[in-house]
Amino acid sequence: MKVAITGATGFVGSRLVERLKTDGHQVVVFSRNVNKAENVFPKSTFPNVEIIAYTPTESGAWQDAIAGCDGVVNLTGEPIGEGRWTPQRKQEILNSRKLGTQKVVEAIAKANPKPSVLVNTSAIGYYGTSETATFDESSPAGNDFLAQVCQEWEAEAQKVKELGTRLVILRFGIVLGMGGAIAKMITPFKLFAGGPIGSGRQWFSWIHRDDLVNLIIEALTKPEMEGVFNATAPNPVRMSELAQAMGEVMQRPSWLPVPNFAIEALLGEGAIVVLEGQQVLPKRTQASGFNYQYASVKEALKTIV
Repeated sequence: MKVAITGATGFVGSRLVERLKTDGHQVVVFSRNVNKAENVFPKSTFPNVEIIAYTPTESGAWQDAIAGCDGVVNLTGEPIGEGRWTPQRKQEILNSRKLGTQKVVEAIAKANPKPSVLVNTSAIGYYGTSETATFDESSPAGNDFLAQVCQEWEAEAQKVKELGTRLVILRFGIVLGMGGAIAKMITPFKLFAGGPIGSGRQWFSWIHRDDLVNLIIEALTKPEMEGVFNATAPNPVRMSELAQAMGEVMQRPSWLPVPNFAIEALLGEGAIVVLEGQQVLPKRTQASGFNYQYASVKEALKTIV
């Protein structure tokens, strides 16, 4: 295949490019920072990767490179868990996803021949937060800021179906790998000061990065996959269980909680990402026959830590 990827230098995208390269596919990487992309994917190691400069929220010559690609994976989006959610930051979080997807769909509309599939990211923030409810792909949207972002984001992706391109929307859970959320949690545990964040009762719906990459590749290659799939492992845990598993794997205590006010002081409204969660089950993902390498959080953490 020839696959175009936005957000390719990120935590998930870089592993996806590695896998596609190993499997012998051609990859077109769209990047805002070509120098960074060339460092991440040096030509000597990644001869089948082409790097193209682009501005995610603007039309441009980069869109011409979509023509002739078999599939597109759209991973672009400003990080939601870093820094306070000022009004400007919230606008950036929304625009990077909504406009970024709009421009990818615009490129597919112009392309001849067109890609046969668009794999578009969304997030489990779509469902809102709850300590008691269980959500699957058929559950309605929530009504907080992240749920609104996800709805507008997915609405832009849906427009690609009018062009005859198959659409797969993957609602990402919290991605576990060396980096991302785990990198932030490891340091306190190393210092014997690890523990649950907040009440510990909030749900933590997660997926191992390698499982996520496998799921993206299945979405690209299985024509029967269409619509929304939760990109989460089948066994979500509460934050206290995650901390306990982390402590056991690292052979460190896991009893020292990080209080709500400390997180709120740091992140403001953005604290919702870690202080409130949702129990999300990958009902359609499992029904599609997807095989998880890491179904338990402890097994996932063992390979990472």
